[in-house]
Amino acid sequence: MLKKKNIRNLSIEELSLFFKKHGIAKFRSKQVFEWLWKKKACNFDEMTSLSISDRELLKNYFSINALTIHKSEKSSDGTIKYSLKLFDNKLVEGVLIPSRKRLTACVSSQAGCSLSCTFCATGTLKLERNLDFGEIYDQVFILNEEAKQNFGRPLSNIVYMGMGEPLLNYDNLIKSINLISSKDGLSMSPKRITVSTAGIAKMIKKLADDEVKFNLALSLHTADDKKRDEIMPINQSINIAKLEESIKYFYERTGTRVTYEYILFNGINDSIEDASKLLKLCKKTPSKVNLIEYNTVDGLPYKKSTNKQTDMFIKYLEEKNIVVNLRRSKGKDINAACGQLVNKLK
Repeated sequence: MLKKKNIRNLSIEELSLFFKKHGIAKFRSKQVFEWLWKKKACNFDEMTSLSISDRELLKNYFSINALTIHKSEKSSDGTIKYSLKLFDNKLVEGVLIPSRKRLTACVSSQAGCSLSCTFCATGTLKLERNLDFGEIYDQVFILNEEAKQNFGRPLSNIVYMGMGEPLLNYDNLIKSINLISSKDGLSMSPKRITVSTAGIAKMIKKLADDEVKFNLALSLHTADDKKRDEIMPINQSINIAKLEESIKYFYERTGTRVTYEYILFNGINDSIEDASKLLKLCKKTPSKVNLIEYNTVDGLPYKKSTNKQTDMFIKYLEEKNIVVNLRRSKGKDINAACGQLVNKLK
């Protein structure tokens, strides 16, 4: 029996060659490509602009490994979390985050995660596999359709801050962004896309060499190596000095400021001494800071910083002319907030 290929892994040129081989007009490949990416067809029978015989031919040779909504849950603040099913029945989570000016999709790049950050719910899962570029694209497509349906407007921003480490799935990351920003996909500007990494220094340099146009955020959470070793084990092999070097290289090659993401943990990384260490790092390369309220995760010992300590931390940095944004929790009542994605919607 013929093993079927995932048709979504074919380029439009490869589709054209397939059709030519079977005596079908070349323009049909463009139609199929549009069905796959602009209309997100999940089966060949949906491709009604093709003849029945052409659809049957495609069925014989190919599968469509599309991602679908499994379940969803809405927060009291309007945030919607989606459990999304992959073709092999594995689950990932995506989040639609509304605000007054923005409508943001948070998407996953891996099923599970290998990095074991001690404060993150996803870090308690094992890595099952990388998502292919089409599965990442599907999340954005689906959340864009859900945005229009639920809020009457399309997505304004995309953040790769869901499950997994995007830079450990580099090729699929880049392919997904290329498709999202192309006229064959969603035509979204890469400037509206942010990729968040725990700090894969070698791949940050590769992003620079590839001259990417999207934004980069580094999940830093402390500028102290000893503390980062404990909360983010990856720091034991890729320390802050190596990250500093890669961020400098990225800025010099792309001209894009990196955002340092910094979750404030009560009594761990929220002192003025911690702020001083962060300041030194920020001064070395143009950057900005996103301070993030910690969202409690069942079974983990961390608590969010007090309002007083948070205010002092912000004041210290702002007085030194550092651009600081405080990101309030969204969707924490449904475990949809930063660091809470752990496939609870089953």
